[in-house]
Amino acid sequence: MIVNSNDILIKAKKNKIAIPHFNINNLEWTKYILEECNNNNSPVILGVSEGAIKYMGGTKTVANLVKSLDEELKIKVPVVIHLDHGSSVEMCKQAIDDGFTSVMIDASLYSLEENIKMTKKVVEYAEKYSVSVEAELGHIGDTNYTDVDEAIRFVKETNIDSLAPAIGTVHGVYKSKPNLDIELCSKLSKDISIPLVLHGGSGLDNLALKKVIKAGICKVNINTELQIVWSNAVKKFLLENGTAYDPRKIISSGEKAIKKVIRNKISVLSSN
Repeated sequence: MIVNSNDILIKAKKNKIAIPHFNINNLEWTKYILEECNNNNSPVILGVSEGAIKYMGGTKTVANLVKSLDEELKIKVPVVIHLDHGSSVEMCKQAIDDGFTSVMIDASLYSLEENIKMTKKVVEYAEKYSVSVEAELGHIGDTNYTDVDEAIRFVKETNIDSLAPAIGTVHGVYKSKPNLDIELCSKLSKDISIPLVLHGGSGLDNLALKKVIKAGICKVNINTELQIVWSNAVKKFLLENGTAYDPRKIISSGEKAIKKVIRNKISVLSSN
């Protein structure tokens, strides 16, 4: 069931749980994620980076792939097709035109005024198609944490559906223990009404995830952790099967590892 993110994130905020956002990189990953989320009765947001879109053949190809798998696999849970870290207004519009149901405009490296300006343009366009919009304020991955007063202004002026604040997480592999500002997250959750999104969820342990969800996070993005367990499983398979050449067997050798992580994340994110 293809939807935008509004209803599922608002319900998650009310129930004090978080929706998993898993990035997809190919047909197999998309299939594995859909199957495991369906088996565990969990809504899911399928995040697609611009790099993955290029690799997979374009926005229209990605949207049609997800919609076809959703139908063929008879998926019963809500599924969101989400542009992750859209770098421009034009990219967001293209994703919307080609069937994405949710987009993130990431203008966090620009000034607050320019971020607001770009984000408003995306929101105004997305509203025509009932597409949800996520935006980022502060910069995830460094010490530029989100300012509460700026966040209040940002949400009010842009009318976005969800906000990704910078509270101490990073993308990719953590080189040291993350310094999460749980107090900031709690204050943001209390002072703005829309759902909050956590980027950089791969390197956080279960306790940290529980803390940020309790503090108001309604969506957790996970990508690197899936990449690591999948690649490790494939490497192991190739070492043990040196003459293997069938790409279907090679790629699918990481299926169990990915599905285990998905299952575990759903369990942590959906329990309060």
